[in-house]
Amino acid sequence: MVFPRPEWEKFRERIAQLPLSAQWWKRIFLGNALDVDMDATGRVLVSPELRQAAGIRRDATLLGMGHHFELWDRATYETQEAQALQGPMPDVFHDFAF
Repeated sequence: MVFPRPEWEKFRERIAQLPLSAQWWKRIFLGNALDVDMDATGRVLVSPELRQAAGIRRDATLLGMGHHFELWDRATYETQEAQALQGPMPDVFHDFAF
């Protein structure tokens, strides 16, 4: 996940409030977070460690998800999206007006 600073701070506080039973997930989310800067052309360098953790091998897909972004390995995303489209729409969408 990629957060603008204000959204990261909200997310970080929510994660920090989790109980001790979620300690490892707190470590995973908070301990692996990195600040990144954009270069003059608006690009962001994703560290090799984060690329490996996300399974990004070559091409990436960046998805706007409202308050944050998701960064996916393109092939993995396309596979997951195709699988989702093969199945039924989740029940939560039955009364959702588009």
